Amino acid sequence: MDPFLAALIGYLLGSIPFGLLLTRFAGLGDVRNIGSGNIGATNVLRTGNKRLAAFTLLGDLAKGLASVLIARALFDQPDPMPQAAYGPVPVAALAAVLGHCFPVWLGFKGGKGVATNAGVCFGLAWPIGLTYALVWIGLLAGIRISSLAGMSAVVCAAIAAALLGYTAFVPVLIVIAVLVIWLHRDNVKRLMRGEEPKVGAKK
Repeated sequence: MDPFLAALIGYLLGSIPFGLLLTRFAGLGDVRNIGSGNIGATNVLRTGNKRLAAFTLLGDLAKGLASVLIARALFDQPDPMPQAAYGPVPVAALAAVLGHCFPVWLGFKGGKGVATNAGVCFGLAWPIGLTYALVWIGLLAGIRISSLAGMSAVVCAAIAAALLGYTAFVPVLIVIAVLVIWLHRDNVKRLMRGEEPKVGAKK
């Protein structure tokens, strides 16, 4: 039952739509009606409110981190790396990202999981999280294309886990990477056409 409970906790935390809640609370309406229709920080930024976008980013990151840390605490797994790839901690990690991407409260139409997965990676092991952050922030600052930075980060996180010896986390990070890239399939098409907008530009 431990993996099931961990999945439930991860999914419920991951499904909290910070972007939608914050924009509504600020009187900016439904963020799904602007830009890409996404509930993530990049689309919240299109409201013109940088502070709300930052809070959305932190909220999405925090719920991924909390999902993993709570699973580790509840199911007595102090070891940074579990013995099984299907244990409560990896399961909670995947469930948190799935909750963000497919929240039941929003008809299973959520975000693309990049910020939530950043929190997940820091929860799994800080070296993985640091790799994720460096790639994500570095590319975002350099090329200002959010989708490419996010997709690169999820791939590098899985590679880092394998190279650094966190082998039990590799399967779940690969699954998350495939999911995130699939959710960015329209972005990939625009990238190939040279039409992907940069951060701060209107869609």
